[in-house]
Amino acid sequence: MTARIATLMVHTSPLEQAGIGDAGGMNIYVVESAMKMAAAGVEVDIFTRSSKSDLAESVVIAPGVTVRHLEAGPYEGISKEDLPSQLCALSSSMMHFQSKFPADYYDVIHSHYWLSGQLGWMVSERTGIPLVHTMHTMAKVKNQALAEGESPEPATRAIGEEQVVKASSALIANTDAEAASLVSLYDACPDDVFVVTPGVDLGRFTPGQGRAAARKRLNIAPDALMLTFVGRIQPHKGPEVLVRAMAEMLSHTPHLRAKLALVIIGGASGNKSTEPERLKNLAKFLGVDDVIHFKPPVSRDELPDWYRASDLVCVPSYSESFGLVALEAQACGTPVVATAVGGLRTAVADGISGSLVDGHDPKAWSAVMSRLLSEPQRRILLSVGAVDHASHFGWEATARRTLEVYDRVISQPKSQTRWLA
Repeated sequence: MTARIATLMVHTSPLEQAGIGDAGGMNIYVVESAMKMAAAGVEVDIFTRSSKSDLAESVVIAPGVTVRHLEAGPYEGISKEDLPSQLCALSSSMMHFQSKFPADYYDVIHSHYWLSGQLGWMVSERTGIPLVHTMHTMAKVKNQALAEGESPEPATRAIGEEQVVKASSALIANTDAEAASLVSLYDACPDDVFVVTPGVDLGRFTPGQGRAAARKRLNIAPDALMLTFVGRIQPHKGPEVLVRAMAEMLSHTPHLRAKLALVIIGGASGNKSTEPERLKNLAKFLGVDDVIHFKPPVSRDELPDWYRASDLVCVPSYSESFGLVALEAQACGTPVVATAVGGLRTAVADGISGSLVDGHDPKAWSAVMSRLLSEPQRRILLSVGAVDHASHFGWEATARRTLEVYDRVISQPKSQTRWLA
């Protein structure tokens, strides 16, 4: 019998462009791991909220992987922060779909992010199907490392996360650090927490023909000193750190201005829709707007060339459960400069595939980036280390380890699962 998995990611759709709104690394994580599990003979249905009136009820995105749209609230104009008010509607829509099949049609419910976990909790209790949950980000962790001016996550989210932790038969963490946070901050049972490291598409993200060829395709000057940021433009991802670091760098080495470029690839995120404009105004105020270039998110097919064309890829996040951008860039042979927080300590091998920076002081970031830009031979060594480091991460391993967690919860006696008849 073919195993079937109900994957829940209600606040963002796997069909959306990563780097815009609420679509980011989690979207890639869910799709890539689902496709690898399907290749192993497991059917995966990904349930997400329908955000447009013209979306098909079901969309097959790969053999064995189907996106299913749930009706809840208005199609457009509803934010992630509004979704808790639609949990009853989401539950109703999910149960209407579930009613067409036997209660045990799915072997496992796997929810991603706390809002999906709340839905998964309700469906699990109603059907007896075990719930596996992946947090991706946690309110208590995020609130310990807020960017300047950033609003803390509300207590209601932290409470909701605690409930999901308690209701889950198993919790999947990206790294040992995230697993420790689940135990220490959310009182998770250590025996129920499993570390499954995310991967990278090693067939898509490769060094290719190298930096020169990528720059030629992208029409970038061969002698440019190019730093790149890829991700949603929001305070927590730290692009402001890079803008200020550029000003700091040019104040000490003004001769770099003719060649220096910071490329910020991404779109506005969530309720911070004016953040790109604020950063552009900041760059103008600091006198570095001529070396900072904003670019909308690019396709997955084009993204590897942007990584290859870069001298350094920068990930200045304030917290990060893992950091797929860092891993993708390294797989393309580009060293990464990242904050020494969370999963980035795993994603980047400090001194081997890139450099980790303590904190978010623009002076510290400027010093690290300036040194690497002035040492091309050092960057070549880091490039070799980056490719090797990334080669140890693949979505096949992520899927295989996830299936092992599924097998464990499926094999548990029903009395050990949290359900109602």
